[in-house]
Amino acid sequence: MSRYRPPGRPGSRFITPAGHERMRGELDRLWRIERPQVTQAVSEAAAQGDRSENAEYTYGKKRLREIDSRVRFLRKRLDGMTVVAQAPADTTRVFFGAWVTLEDEAGAEQTFRIVGPDEFDMAPGYVSMDAPLPRALLGKRLDDEVAVTLPGGEKRFVIVGIRYQA
Repeated sequence: MSRYRPPGRPGSRFITPAGHERMRGELDRLWRIERPQVTQAVSEAAAQGDRSENAEYTYGKKRLREIDSRVRFLRKRLDGMTVVAQAPADTTRVFFGAWVTLEDEAGAEQTFRIVGPDEFDMAPGYVSMDAPLPRALLGKRLDDEVAVTLPGGEKRFVIVGIRYQA
């Protein structure tokens, strides 16, 4: 059996203004602050002589590769992003950026916001639009029933609230 794994489906290209700002800030911090510091540390460690047993040099080069990899990823990812700053014209339907309140079959309610795959870790209650539940909700209206196949089986939800941030 080979170790090859086909590349995954790329994430959606939508992002909220806050998520875009966070990614831009990370890119700026890595490129302008962290990378020059690590480069300086690597050059100082290299000046000490024998690099084969120099832990600071080895670690610094590894960290430099990690930073460069992340910078490449962020630049490529931010290049094609669509920043969604406004609520849609039809606020009675579920679209990207919506806060959705669902009621399950037991009557329990849960509220979450549909965001891009690069920002679902920003706050509690944020869910990537590429996940099964948000994909099933997109385009639905208030009081619509949605059936979603989850790892634990099929669950049914009713949309009891939709709102967008100003």
